[in-house]
Amino acid sequence: MSTRGQAVVTGASSGIGAATARRLAAEGYEVVCVARRQERIEALAEEIGGRAVVCDVTDAAAVQALADAVGGPLEVLVNNAGGAFGASPVAAADSDEWRRMYDVNVIGLMQVTRALLPALLRSGTGVIVNVGSTAGRVAYEGGGGYTAAKHGTKVVTETLRLELYDQPIRVCEVAPGMVRTDEFALVRFDGDRARADAVYAGVAEPLVAEDVADAIAWVATRPPHVNIDELVIRPRAQAAQHKVHRVL
Repeated sequence: MSTRGQAVVTGASSGIGAATARRLAAEGYEVVCVARRQERIEALAEEIGGRAVVCDVTDAAAVQALADAVGGPLEVLVNNAGGAFGASPVAAADSDEWRRMYDVNVIGLMQVTRALLPALLRSGTGVIVNVGSTAGRVAYEGGGGYTAAKHGTKVVTETLRLELYDQPIRVCEVAPGMVRTDEFALVRFDGDRARADAVYAGVAEPLVAEDVADAIAWVATRPPHVNIDELVIRPRAQAAQHKVHRVL
C-alpha cells in the first residue's frame, strides 16, 4: 500500500532508473516504471508492487498516453531517461547521434515534464528530479554531443525552477560523475565491450546505480519547503572529469 503517493521514473528498465524505482518503492511510493522495453519494466513493477507504462519519451503521443495512465496527483517525477551515443570529436561528429542525444536528454525530458506538470501541481508537494551529469558542467574531448545535451538538461532544470517559483513544486537535479552500470558505456560504444570497459579500467570503486538512486531518493524526500537545486555526486577516485585515480 502506497503511503507517499505516486512517483514516475523514466528510463526504468535498467541502471539508475531501475535502482531508483526500487528505492522509491522502499520509501513508500507507488512507482510507475516507464521505459520502452515492456518485459523489463513489467518484471520490475511486479517486483516492487508498482505499475509499468511502456513509453518512448521522444514520442509526443506516447508521452500523452503516459500522462493519461498516471492521472494524478503525482508526488515525484524522476526524469532519468537519457543516454550518450558515440565519442567522436566535433570534426568527425555524426549528426544523427547528436540529434538522438538532444532528443532524449532535452526534448524527451521537456515533453514528459510538460505532460505531467498538472498532476504534479495537483499533489501540492510535487518534486521533479532531473538526472543530469557532470558532463553538463565540464567539457571533454570526444564528448561534444553528450556534454551539449547534458548542459541542456541543466539549463532546462534551472529555467523550470524560475518559471515555477510561485507554485507548490520543487525542481532539482542530481548530476552523477563516473557510474558503472550494465549498459551506459556499452550503448555509447555501440556494443564494443573493450571500449566500454576501458572507461572504468583501474578504478576500484566507481559509483554504482544504487549510489545515485540513494541520492535521488534523498532529494525527493526532503520536506516540501526544501529544494535541493543541484547535487553533484562522484566516486572518491574521480576528483574531476580528467582527474581519475586508476591502478593499472
